[in-house]
Amino acid sequence: MAGFNKVVGSYEEAMAGLEDNMTLISGGFGLCGIPENLIAEIQRKGTKGLTLVSNNCGTTNDGLGVLLHNRQIKKMVASYVGENEIFEAQMMAGELEVELTPQGTLAEKMRAGGAGIPAFFTATGYGTLVAEGKETREINGRHYILEPAITGDFAIVKAWKADTYGNLVFRKTARNFNPMAATAGKITVVEVEEIVQPGELDPDHIHTPGIYVDRLIQGTFKKTIEQRTVRCAD
Repeated sequence: MAGFNKVVGSYEEAMAGLEDNMTLISGGFGLCGIPENLIAEIQRKGTKGLTLVSNNCGTTNDGLGVLLHNRQIKKMVASYVGENEIFEAQMMAGELEVELTPQGTLAEKMRAGGAGIPAFFTATGYGTLVAEGKETREINGRHYILEPAITGDFAIVKAWKADTYGNLVFRKTARNFNPMAATAGKITVVEVEEIVQPGELDPDHIHTPGIYVDRLIQGTFKKTIEQRTVRCAD
């Protein structure tokens, strides 16, 4: 069963084949559940001209935001631009193309892409700038817009635990966009905190089956907190 083993030995091997001008889908939400070491490898490689699809682009100095420092991102498809000063500066200067997409629509675009559904109708965004240039249709008295699905040349994902076959378990809110992203990449690369042997994961607890995963690597994570809130000592 060696052919089912998805584990690779280095981050360089994990991201092999990523080239300039590709489309990259990333899981995560802010700094929660982000594939931080895979992002660092992309930064190290210096791959440029990327179209990057993710809920947002991290912060100024963490997460996907580090790719902006080297101007590696050409276009960002996101639902939230958040607290990233470099993102704001590049967008306002016309140096970064930005396509804002409602959050639920973005999640469904990834899910539909992974399911082989090329487009879907949604009421979200009808009558707003989101609907400009898109097909509309009235169904049962309600107006909808046609949204195209999203797929990527690569998808990068962070999971909590996996077996060597690539079956994935996510932990709590770190699940966020990761399961949808995992299905939507032509090549899906996953980094995890722990890898176990096949059969050690309860099948009922698997969130994403290994059929979607191409490469798997175990890493260590600093888990940066985007906004730390603490209680004053009594």
